[in-house]
Amino acid sequence: MAREDVESEVTGTVWKIETKIGDAVSEGDVLMIIESMKMEIPVLATEDGSIVEFAVEEGEAVSEGQVVVVLET
Repeated sequence: MAREDVESEVTGTVWKIETKIGDAVSEGDVLMIIESMKMEIPVLATEDGSIVEFAVEEGEAVSEGQVVVVLET
């Protein structure tokens, strides 16, 4: 199986993680919410697969393009 890095599209703070390690997800599912400039921006699964790693925790600052989740596809 291949691994797929999911990146944040914005700079902000991880507000809420909506999934957990081992969850099966489909392309387009919300994995977590990033708060940026008082807006909630969802981070979406880029492919079908399962979550194998979170590279960030709730409350952590993230940069645009930073890997936040790793999927096994």
